[in-house]
Amino acid sequence: MKKQVVFIMTDSTRKDMLGCYGNPKMITPNLDRLAQEGIRYENAYTCQPVCGPARSGIFTGTFPHSNGVVTNSMPLGENVKTIGQRLTDNGFHCGYIGKWHLDGGDYFGNGMCPEGWDEKYWYDMRRYLEELTEDERRKSRKSETSYEEWLTEEFTYAHRCSKRALDFLEEYKNEDFFLAVSYDEPHGPYICPAPFNTMYEGYKFDDNPNYQDDLDKKPLMQRLWAGESLHKTQDEINRPSSKLALFLGCNSFVDYEIGKVLDKVRETVPNAMVIFTSDHGEMLGNHRLNAKNAACYKEIANVPLIIKGGDAGKIVNYPASHIDLVPTILDYMGVPIPRLLEGKSMLPQIRDVSVRINDVVYTEFTRYEVDHDGFGGLQLMRAVISDRFKLVIHLMDMDELYDMEKDPFEVHNLIGDEAYREIRNELHDRLLEHMNQTRDLYRGYQWACRSWRPDKEPSWANGGYTRQRENEEYEPRQLDYDTGLPMVNAVRKKDAKNLKR
Repeated sequence: MKKQVVFIMTDSTRKDMLGCYGNPKMITPNLDRLAQEGIRYENAYTCQPVCGPARSGIFTGTFPHSNGVVTNSMPLGENVKTIGQRLTDNGFHCGYIGKWHLDGGDYFGNGMCPEGWDEKYWYDMRRYLEELTEDERRKSRKSETSYEEWLTEEFTYAHRCSKRALDFLEEYKNEDFFLAVSYDEPHGPYICPAPFNTMYEGYKFDDNPNYQDDLDKKPLMQRLWAGESLHKTQDEINRPSSKLALFLGCNSFVDYEIGKVLDKVRETVPNAMVIFTSDHGEMLGNHRLNAKNAACYKEIANVPLIIKGGDAGKIVNYPASHIDLVPTILDYMGVPIPRLLEGKSMLPQIRDVSVRINDVVYTEFTRYEVDHDGFGGLQLMRAVISDRFKLVIHLMDMDELYDMEKDPFEVHNLIGDEAYREIRNELHDRLLEHMNQTRDLYRGYQWACRSWRPDKEPSWANGGYTRQRENEEYEPRQLDYDTGLPMVNAVRKKDAKNLKR
């Protein structure tokens, strides 16, 4: 049987924007059908709730702090390899169609096809804009365009991405391949034709307690982020608006476009593994916040994830992470999983949903975008999530702990509650070890010495280990500083005399 994977991604789709995740008011029949054919993950988390860093984790299998994309408009490190490069070098044909956001350019990309992907099908947003006249470019960036009578689906980025995906599937249906189709929609400016442009007029989400979260026992950053909404009523925050209607309309429109690709998959490569996810969500007024930033609230961090290729119509409630997608795809393709990847293969779980892959998963944040002064600037956050609990450390701000079973809307911050000390400290220790094991660029005693951890003391040595990069697929083995010879152990305890070097 051919090894074929179709990976489909949207930008900014929340779980509750899909009917299959329990919101019957959402018109997403194609993704709902995919969920019936595959596995729906309830507790999947992005590596960082911002476009570029999230995608870096998805397509490299390493966290943003490891691959260099710690914020938007920062490129992947020169020695970081994507899933496309790895699979191409192992004989698989790889196509990438759609938004990339990993070349260090602006929002639209630089138009240049990276190593490992088929130049013929490469189609980032710059290439789309270069097909348009100057007037059309301006119109493509204005929400009001959605209401203009001339607008058809053929004008949209989503349609043009789908068309290329259909061509790719037809051309390579008899070969091993990996195809990524990365839609910008439903991300703003929410361009969608009729009838999608008016489909959600008058709609608002159901009210819940976190619309009135006063943020009093939350990080200062969140109160600054909330701005004027900090003093608004729930009715003022959670209400129908033209912006929300277009956003959700665009969400249904991209589901329609995805449906074309899924139908082609069923026609040409019915046995292919199909993966759907979104890079992150949107706050949309929950916790009085909008867009996304240094938070781990479910609205932006807990993403939809659907995988067809194993058990059908099943649900996984165990924690899952985007960091595991690259090892899963490599495992499925029969390619050895490199040592430096920071996730695990989910393939055993895809074949049997009773298998647990993760006890906890991790999410992080460094800053929103290097090009902008604002958005809170530097906001160092690391989080660890289990089945029930979520611990969020803000290096320069107040920390957070949530019991998601008792408080599903994440309103009550339990960080100082001694009744939760044992589970809080256990999660904290796991997070610190994760930072060490993944060579987190920003690790240090400051993450350990929190006001609620009096048992932790500052240490110049931190863990006291040397942790060199171990990747021998594309580069020579690194050398030991003390001998000049190839390192024997990548992770090794430092000699006491060398702790200050």
